[in-house]
Amino acid sequence: MDKELLTIGEAAEFLGVSIDTLRRWDKSGKLVATRKEGGTHRYYLKGDLALFSSDLLKLAKDWAFSGGDIPPEFYCSNSAIFQARLLRMQDVLIASKKADKIFSLIVAVTGEIGNNSYDHNLGNWPDMAGVFFGYDINKGTIVLADRGLGILGTLRRVRPSLANHQDALLVAFTEMISGRAPENRGNGLKFVRKIISENPIDLFFQSGDAELKMKGNNPKLDIGKSKTNIIGCFAIINF
Repeated sequence: MDKELLTIGEAAEFLGVSIDTLRRWDKSGKLVATRKEGGTHRYYLKGDLALFSSDLLKLAKDWAFSGGDIPPEFYCSNSAIFQARLLRMQDVLIASKKADKIFSLIVAVTGEIGNNSYDHNLGNWPDMAGVFFGYDINKGTIVLADRGLGILGTLRRVRPSLANHQDALLVAFTEMISGRAPENRGNGLKFVRKIISENPIDLFFQSGDAELKMKGNNPKLDIGKSKTNIIGCFAIINF
């Protein structure tokens, strides 16, 4: 993510809003400013402004379904970059106070899904390595995508009998699967299911031509066939 710091005037020009609007957004938690240690002046990371102003779903879908270029502020080429941006998202969540009671669970769900992409495709990326990771804290939306093997391709390493993407999604979110690393790390999706079933967090997850929907505070899994087919995985977390 771009670490260039902009003044409040430069940030206002970047977003096309007034300085007073940015001050109100900072105070309300809609777009939190950064302050240098001991200072009072507001600054903004250019990368954060790009995240704030973007159409996350369109960008993620375009890349996940069609490939091509990915904006650098959303691209995590390796797990170290992903972890650094995950920590940044946690800081933004805390500062916004939008989900102060469950922010750590939101970060945990995001981390599990993102880490799965690296764990299961290590050395086997069939297309472009890395993960799309973007978020809009004000709207309560986090988007993740990869162009990896997908759930079916991953689980067939230890469960060759799996017939389709729908069955693979069901297994991934409900069964404990043994196997040598990294396959056994897929058990983290059961952790994701447990958190969502007990908290106000919604999940949409697609792999191949199968999609899964979970509503917060409900253990039910709604798994069906998607109208589209994706390389890898695509996830939307709402809170």
